Amino acid sequence: MATRERFIFRSASHYDIPRNKSVFTRICVILVLFICYYMHQVAEKIEALGQFVMKTRRTLKGHGNKVLCMDWCKDKRRIVSSSQDGKVIVWDAFTTNKEHAVTMPCTWVMACAYAPSGCAVACGGLDNKCSVYPLSLDKNENLAAKKKSVAMHTNYLSACCFTNSDMQILTSSGDGTCALWDVESGQMLQSFHGHAADVLCLDLAPSETGNTFVSGGCDKKACVWDMRTGQCIQSFETHESDINSVRYYPSGDAFASGSDDATCRLYDLRADREVAIYSKESIIFGTSSVDFSLSGRLLFGGYNDYTINVWDVLKGTRVSILFGHENRVSTLRVSPDGTAFSYARLLVNWSGSHSVITPL
Repeated sequence: MATRERFIFRSASHYDIPRNKSVFTRICVILVLFICYYMHQVAEKIEALGQFVMKTRRTLKGHGNKVLCMDWCKDKRRIVSSSQDGKVIVWDAFTTNKEHAVTMPCTWVMACAYAPSGCAVACGGLDNKCSVYPLSLDKNENLAAKKKSVAMHTNYLSACCFTNSDMQILTSSGDGTCALWDVESGQMLQSFHGHAADVLCLDLAPSETGNTFVSGGCDKKACVWDMRTGQCIQSFETHESDINSVRYYPSGDAFASGSDDATCRLYDLRADREVAIYSKESIIFGTSSVDFSLSGRLLFGGYNDYTINVWDVLKGTRVSILFGHENRVSTLRVSPDGTAFSYARLLVNWSGSHSVITPL
Protein backbone atom coordinates (compact mmCIF):
# COMPACT_ATOMS: atom_id res chain seq x y z
CA MET A 1 0.00 0.00 0.00
CA ALA A 2 2.86 2.34 0.81
CA THR A 3 4.19 1.91 -2.71
CA ARG A 4 0.84 2.88 -4.22
CA GLU A 5 0.56 5.91 -1.96
CA ARG A 6 4.01 7.09 -3.00
CA PHE A 7 3.02 6.65 -6.64
CA ILE A 8 -0.18 8.62 -6.18
CA PHE A 9 1.38 11.57 -4.43
CA ARG A 10 4.35 11.60 -6.75
CA SER A 11 1.94 11.65 -9.70
CA ALA A 12 -0.14 14.38 -8.10
CA SER A 13 2.97 16.48 -7.62
CA HIS A 14 4.21 15.74 -11.13
CA TYR A 15 0.95 16.84 -12.71
CA ASP A 16 0.77 19.90 -10.43
CA ILE A 17 -2.77 19.65 -9.11
CA PRO A 18 -3.78 23.28 -8.38
CA ARG A 19 -3.93 24.07 -4.68
CA ASN A 20 -6.92 26.35 -5.16
CA LYS A 21 -9.15 23.51 -6.33
CA SER A 22 -11.77 22.10 -3.97
CA VAL A 23 -10.98 19.09 -1.81
CA PHE A 24 -13.51 17.08 -3.81
CA THR A 25 -11.78 17.95 -7.10
CA ARG A 26 -8.37 17.04 -5.71
CA ILE A 27 -9.69 13.73 -4.40
CA CYS A 28 -11.21 12.96 -7.82
CA VAL A 29 -7.92 13.68 -9.58
CA ILE A 30 -5.98 11.49 -7.14
CA LEU A 31 -8.57 8.73 -7.60
CA VAL A 32 -8.14 8.91 -11.37
CA LEU A 33 -4.37 8.68 -10.95
CA PHE A 34 -4.80 5.63 -8.75
CA ILE A 35 -7.03 4.02 -11.39
CA CYS A 36 -4.43 4.79 -14.08
CA TYR A 37 -1.75 3.15 -11.95
CA TYR A 38 -3.96 0.11 -11.36
CA MET A 39 -4.74 -0.20 -15.08
CA HIS A 40 -1.03 0.06 -15.84
CA GLN A 41 -0.39 -2.85 -13.48
CA VAL A 42 -3.17 -4.86 -15.14
CA ALA A 43 -1.82 -4.08 -18.62
CA GLU A 44 1.61 -5.37 -17.64
CA LYS A 45 0.10 -8.76 -16.79
CA ILE A 46 -1.73 -9.10 -20.12
CA GLU A 47 0.00 -11.31 -22.64
CA ALA A 48 1.70 -9.43 -25.44
CA LEU A 49 0.37 -9.74 -28.97
CA GLY A 50 2.39 -11.83 -31.37
CA GLN A 51 3.42 -10.80 -34.85
CA PHE A 52 0.68 -11.11 -37.41
CA VAL A 53 0.50 -10.79 -41.18
CA MET A 54 -2.14 -8.95 -43.19
CA LYS A 55 -2.74 -9.54 -46.87
CA THR A 56 -4.16 -7.26 -49.53
CA ARG A 57 -7.59 -8.48 -50.70
CA ARG A 58 -8.77 -5.67 -52.98
CA THR A 59 -7.11 -2.79 -54.81
CA LEU A 60 -9.39 0.00 -56.01
CA LYS A 61 -7.95 1.79 -59.03
CA GLY A 62 -9.51 4.78 -60.72
CA HIS A 63 -8.19 8.08 -59.43
CA GLY A 64 -5.80 9.98 -61.67
CA ASN A 65 -3.76 11.47 -58.85
CA LYS A 66 -3.16 11.37 -55.11
CA VAL A 67 -5.97 10.01 -52.93
CA LEU A 68 -6.34 12.48 -50.07
CA CYS A 69 -9.22 11.10 -48.00
CA MET A 70 -11.61 8.16 -47.68
CA ASP A 71 -14.48 7.00 -45.50
CA TRP A 72 -16.44 3.78 -44.99
CA CYS A 73 -20.21 3.54 -45.27
CA LYS A 74 -21.95 2.02 -42.26
CA ASP A 75 -23.09 -0.86 -44.49
CA LYS A 76 -19.43 -2.06 -44.29
CA ARG A 77 -19.32 -2.47 -48.04
CA ARG A 78 -18.96 0.91 -49.69
CA ILE A 79 -16.16 3.45 -49.58
CA VAL A 80 -16.02 7.07 -50.70
CA SER A 81 -12.65 8.52 -51.69
CA SER A 82 -11.49 11.96 -52.80
CA SER A 83 -8.39 12.91 -54.71
CA GLN A 84 -6.09 15.63 -55.94
CA ASP A 85 -7.52 14.99 -59.40
CA GLY A 86 -10.76 16.70 -58.29
CA LYS A 87 -12.83 13.52 -58.34
CA VAL A 88 -14.96 11.90 -55.67
CA ILE A 89 -15.66 8.19 -56.22
CA VAL A 90 -18.04 5.84 -54.42
CA TRP A 91 -16.77 2.25 -54.54
CA ASP A 92 -18.19 -1.19 -53.89
CA ALA A 93 -15.29 -2.56 -51.85
CA PHE A 94 -16.32 -6.18 -52.48
CA THR A 95 -16.43 -6.02 -56.27
CA THR A 96 -14.08 -2.98 -56.71
CA ASN A 97 -16.71 -1.43 -59.01
CA LYS A 98 -17.24 2.32 -59.12
CA GLU A 99 -20.86 3.08 -58.22
CA HIS A 100 -20.74 6.87 -58.53
CA ALA A 101 -18.19 9.45 -59.63
CA VAL A 102 -18.32 13.22 -59.33
CA THR A 103 -15.90 15.78 -60.72
CA MET A 104 -15.57 18.74 -58.36
CA PRO A 105 -15.05 22.29 -59.65
CA CYS A 106 -11.59 22.35 -58.06
CA THR A 107 -8.68 19.99 -57.55
CA TRP A 108 -7.37 18.89 -54.15
CA VAL A 109 -10.57 17.48 -52.68
CA MET A 110 -9.08 17.06 -49.22
CA ALA A 111 -12.13 15.86 -47.27
CA CYS A 112 -14.95 13.39 -47.80
CA ALA A 113 -17.44 11.59 -45.55
CA TYR A 114 -20.33 9.16 -45.80
CA ALA A 115 -23.67 10.08 -44.21
CA PRO A 116 -24.86 7.69 -41.46
CA SER A 117 -27.77 6.52 -43.62
CA GLY A 118 -25.48 5.80 -46.57
CA CYS A 119 -27.73 7.96 -48.77
CA ALA A 120 -25.34 10.89 -49.21
CA VAL A 121 -21.68 11.85 -49.23
CA ALA A 122 -20.02 15.15 -48.34
CA CYS A 123 -16.77 16.52 -49.71
CA GLY A 124 -14.71 19.67 -50.11
CA GLY A 125 -11.21 21.10 -50.32
CA LEU A 126 -9.58 24.09 -51.96
CA ASP A 127 -12.98 25.49 -52.93
CA ASN A 128 -13.43 26.37 -49.22
CA LYS A 129 -16.85 24.67 -49.31
CA CYS A 130 -18.44 21.48 -48.06
CA SER A 131 -20.83 20.05 -50.65
CA VAL A 132 -23.34 17.24 -50.06
CA TYR A 133 -24.36 14.86 -52.85
CA PRO A 134 -27.48 12.68 -52.38
CA LEU A 135 -26.94 9.14 -53.68
CA SER A 136 -29.49 6.98 -55.46
CA LEU A 137 -29.72 3.48 -56.88
CA ASP A 138 -29.46 4.90 -60.39
CA LYS A 139 -25.73 4.76 -61.06
CA ASN A 140 -26.13 6.81 -64.24
CA GLU A 141 -27.75 9.74 -62.45
CA ASN A 142 -26.00 13.10 -62.67
CA LEU A 143 -25.03 13.71 -59.06
CA ALA A 144 -23.53 17.11 -59.83
CA ALA A 145 -27.01 18.42 -60.62
CA LYS A 146 -28.17 17.49 -57.11
CA LYS A 147 -25.22 19.07 -55.30
CA LYS A 148 -26.02 21.11 -52.21
CA SER A 149 -23.43 23.57 -50.89
CA VAL A 150 -23.70 23.39 -47.12
CA ALA A 151 -20.66 25.06 -45.57
CA MET A 152 -18.44 27.97 -46.51
CA HIS A 153 -15.11 28.74 -44.84
CA THR A 154 -12.60 31.50 -45.59
CA ASN A 155 -9.85 28.97 -46.29
CA TYR A 156 -9.54 25.38 -47.49
CA LEU A 157 -11.72 22.62 -46.04
CA SER A 158 -9.45 20.10 -44.30
CA ALA A 159 -11.97 17.60 -42.89
CA CYS A 160 -15.69 16.93 -42.61
CA CYS A 161 -17.80 14.50 -40.61
CA PHE A 162 -21.54 13.96 -40.30
CA THR A 163 -22.93 13.90 -36.79
CA ASN A 164 -25.23 11.03 -35.80
CA SER A 165 -27.77 12.11 -38.42
CA ASP A 166 -27.72 13.16 -42.06
CA MET A 167 -28.97 16.60 -41.09
CA GLN A 168 -25.85 18.04 -39.46
CA ILE A 169 -22.21 18.08 -40.47
CA LEU A 170 -18.97 19.17 -38.81
CA THR A 171 -16.17 20.82 -40.78
CA SER A 172 -12.63 21.98 -40.06
CA SER A 173 -10.64 24.46 -42.09
CA GLY A 174 -7.37 26.17 -42.77
CA ASP A 175 -8.97 29.34 -41.41
CA GLY A 176 -8.32 27.96 -37.90
CA THR A 177 -11.95 27.16 -37.07
CA CYS A 178 -14.37 24.27 -36.91
CA ALA A 179 -18.10 24.64 -37.52
CA LEU A 180 -21.38 22.75 -37.19
CA TRP A 181 -23.83 23.17 -40.06
CA ASP A 182 -27.45 22.36 -40.83
CA VAL A 183 -27.45 20.38 -44.08
CA GLU A 184 -30.96 21.34 -45.16
CA SER A 185 -30.68 25.11 -44.73
CA GLY A 186 -26.91 25.51 -45.03
CA GLN A 187 -26.92 27.63 -41.89
CA MET A 188 -24.05 27.57 -39.39
CA LEU A 189 -25.34 26.25 -36.07
CA GLN A 190 -22.14 26.67 -34.05
CA SER A 191 -18.58 27.81 -34.59
CA PHE A 192 -15.53 26.66 -32.65
CA HIS A 193 -12.61 29.03 -32.12
CA GLY A 194 -9.51 28.04 -30.17
CA HIS A 195 -6.82 26.92 -32.58
CA ALA A 196 -4.06 29.39 -33.40
CA ALA A 197 -3.36 27.94 -36.88
CA ASP A 198 -4.86 25.66 -39.53
CA VAL A 199 -7.15 22.92 -38.23
CA LEU A 200 -6.16 19.73 -40.07
CA CYS A 201 -8.40 17.01 -38.66
CA LEU A 202 -11.42 16.19 -36.52
CA ASP A 203 -13.31 13.17 -35.20
CA LEU A 204 -16.74 12.80 -33.62
CA ALA A 205 -17.17 11.01 -30.29
CA PRO A 206 -18.50 7.47 -30.94
CA SER A 207 -21.47 7.65 -28.56
CA GLU A 208 -24.82 8.13 -30.31
CA THR A 209 -25.79 10.66 -27.66
CA GLY A 210 -22.36 12.26 -27.50
CA ASN A 211 -22.04 15.96 -28.09
CA THR A 212 -18.27 16.26 -28.30
CA PHE A 213 -15.62 16.05 -30.98
CA VAL A 214 -11.84 16.38 -31.09
CA SER A 215 -9.74 18.43 -33.50
CA GLY A 216 -6.03 18.83 -34.20
CA GLY A 217 -4.01 21.35 -36.12
CA CYS A 218 -0.82 23.14 -37.06
CA ASP A 219 -0.61 24.76 -33.62
CA LYS A 220 0.42 21.33 -32.23
CA LYS A 221 -2.74 21.32 -30.13
CA ALA A 222 -5.63 18.86 -29.83
CA CYS A 223 -8.92 20.31 -28.59
CA VAL A 224 -12.06 18.60 -27.33
CA TRP A 225 -15.21 20.62 -28.04
CA ASP A 226 -18.77 20.71 -26.71
CA MET A 227 -21.01 21.04 -29.78
CA ARG A 228 -23.85 22.54 -27.73
CA THR A 229 -21.89 25.47 -26.33
CA GLY A 230 -19.06 25.86 -28.83
CA GLN A 231 -16.55 25.79 -25.97
CA CYS A 232 -13.24 23.96 -25.82
CA ILE A 233 -13.61 21.75 -22.75
CA GLN A 234 -10.16 20.10 -22.88
CA SER A 235 -6.92 20.79 -24.72
CA PHE A 236 -3.64 18.91 -25.02
CA GLU A 237 -0.33 20.38 -26.18
CA THR A 238 2.31 17.66 -25.94
CA HIS A 239 3.14 17.18 -29.64
CA GLU A 240 6.16 18.94 -31.08
CA SER A 241 4.76 19.50 -34.58
CA ASP A 242 1.53 19.60 -36.62
CA ILE A 243 -1.21 17.14 -35.64
CA ASN A 244 -2.37 15.48 -38.86
CA SER A 245 -4.92 13.01 -37.53
CA VAL A 246 -7.08 12.38 -34.47
CA ARG A 247 -9.26 9.36 -33.71
CA TYR A 248 -11.45 8.47 -30.73
CA TYR A 249 -10.90 5.24 -28.85
CA PRO A 250 -13.93 2.93 -29.42
CA SER A 251 -15.25 3.56 -25.90
CA GLY A 252 -15.05 7.32 -26.35
CA ASP A 253 -12.98 7.76 -23.17
CA ALA A 254 -9.71 8.49 -24.98
CA PHE A 255 -8.35 9.50 -28.35
CA ALA A 256 -5.18 9.02 -30.37
CA SER A 257 -3.30 11.57 -32.45
CA GLY A 258 -0.68 11.35 -35.17
CA SER A 259 1.81 14.11 -35.82
CA ASP A 260 4.67 15.28 -37.99
CA ASP A 261 6.88 14.77 -34.92
CA ALA A 262 6.91 11.03 -35.85
CA THR A 263 4.83 9.96 -32.85
CA CYS A 264 1.33 8.73 -32.11
CA ARG A 265 -0.02 9.65 -28.70
CA LEU A 266 -2.91 8.47 -26.54
CA TYR A 267 -4.87 10.87 -24.33
CA ASP A 268 -7.22 9.75 -21.55
CA LEU A 269 -10.11 12.22 -21.30
CA ARG A 270 -11.02 11.14 -17.77
CA ALA A 271 -7.49 11.64 -16.48
CA ASP A 272 -7.16 14.78 -18.64
CA ARG A 273 -3.64 13.92 -19.78
CA GLU A 274 -1.44 12.03 -22.19
CA VAL A 275 -1.03 8.41 -21.12
CA ALA A 276 1.08 6.83 -23.88
CA ILE A 277 3.51 7.66 -26.69
CA TYR A 278 3.98 5.26 -29.60
CA SER A 279 7.35 5.82 -31.24
CA LYS A 280 10.71 4.26 -32.04
CA GLU A 281 14.10 5.83 -32.64
CA SER A 282 14.12 4.31 -36.12
CA ILE A 283 10.90 6.16 -37.04
CA ILE A 284 11.84 9.67 -38.15
CA PHE A 285 8.99 10.50 -40.54
CA GLY A 286 5.66 12.01 -39.60
CA THR A 287 2.37 10.22 -39.01
CA SER A 288 -0.31 11.10 -41.54
CA SER A 289 -3.28 9.06 -40.28
CA VAL A 290 -4.35 6.94 -37.30
CA ASP A 291 -7.23 4.59 -36.47
CA PHE A 292 -8.10 1.94 -33.87
CA SER A 293 -9.16 -1.66 -34.29
CA LEU A 294 -12.72 -2.38 -33.19
CA SER A 295 -11.58 -3.66 -29.79
CA GLY A 296 -9.18 -0.76 -29.29
CA ARG A 297 -6.22 -3.09 -28.71
CA LEU A 298 -4.49 -2.09 -31.95
CA LEU A 299 -3.59 1.35 -33.22
CA PHE A 300 -2.82 1.69 -36.94
CA GLY A 301 -0.58 4.54 -38.03
CA GLY A 302 0.17 5.57 -41.60
CA TYR A 303 3.57 7.24 -42.04
CA ASN A 304 5.33 9.45 -44.54
CA ASP A 305 8.08 6.83 -44.99
CA TYR A 306 5.60 4.68 -46.98
CA THR A 307 4.86 2.31 -44.07
CA ILE A 308 1.96 1.42 -41.81
CA ASN A 309 2.94 0.66 -38.23
CA VAL A 310 0.60 -1.35 -36.01
CA TRP A 311 0.91 -0.67 -32.27
CA ASP A 312 -0.24 -2.65 -29.25
CA VAL A 313 -2.15 0.05 -27.37
CA LEU A 314 -1.74 -1.57 -23.94
CA LYS A 315 1.93 -2.52 -24.22
CA GLY A 316 3.09 0.43 -26.30
CA THR A 317 5.02 -1.88 -28.62
CA ARG A 318 4.96 -2.24 -32.38
CA VAL A 319 3.48 -5.60 -33.37
CA SER A 320 3.55 -5.31 -37.15
CA ILE A 321 4.78 -3.12 -39.98
CA LEU A 322 3.56 -3.06 -43.57
CA PHE A 323 6.14 -2.24 -46.23
CA GLY A 324 6.10 -2.00 -49.98
CA HIS A 325 4.35 1.27 -50.73
CA GLU A 326 5.80 3.64 -53.26
CA ASN A 327 4.93 6.87 -51.49
CA ARG A 328 3.46 8.09 -48.23
CA VAL A 329 0.24 6.62 -46.81
CA SER A 330 -2.20 9.51 -46.99
CA THR A 331 -5.14 8.05 -45.04
CA LEU A 332 -6.35 4.81 -43.47
CA ARG A 333 -9.65 3.67 -41.99
CA VAL A 334 -10.85 0.52 -40.21
CA SER A 335 -14.19 -0.81 -41.48
CA PRO A 336 -17.24 -0.38 -39.20
CA ASP A 337 -17.33 -4.09 -38.33
CA GLY A 338 -13.59 -4.18 -37.65
CA THR A 339 -12.87 -7.00 -40.11
CA ALA A 340 -10.78 -4.98 -42.56
CA PHE A 341 -9.04 -1.69 -42.98
CA SER A 342 -8.49 0.44 -46.04
CA TYR A 343 -5.66 2.79 -46.78
CA ALA A 344 -4.76 5.10 -49.63
CA ARG A 345 -1.27 5.08 -51.01
CA LEU A 346 0.29 7.54 -53.42
CA LEU A 347 2.26 6.46 -56.45
CA VAL A 348 5.69 7.97 -56.86
CA ASN A 349 5.09 8.81 -60.52
CA TRP A 350 1.96 10.80 -59.58
CA SER A 351 0.08 9.09 -62.41
CA GLY A 352 -2.44 7.31 -60.25
CA SER A 353 -3.29 6.08 -56.78
CA HIS A 354 -4.77 3.07 -55.07
CA SER A 355 -7.15 2.39 -52.26
CA VAL A 356 -6.33 -0.99 -50.73
CA ILE A 357 -8.59 -3.25 -48.65
CA THR A 358 -6.81 -5.47 -46.14
CA PRO A 359 -8.50 -7.96 -43.76
CA LEU A 360 -7.68 -7.81 -40.07
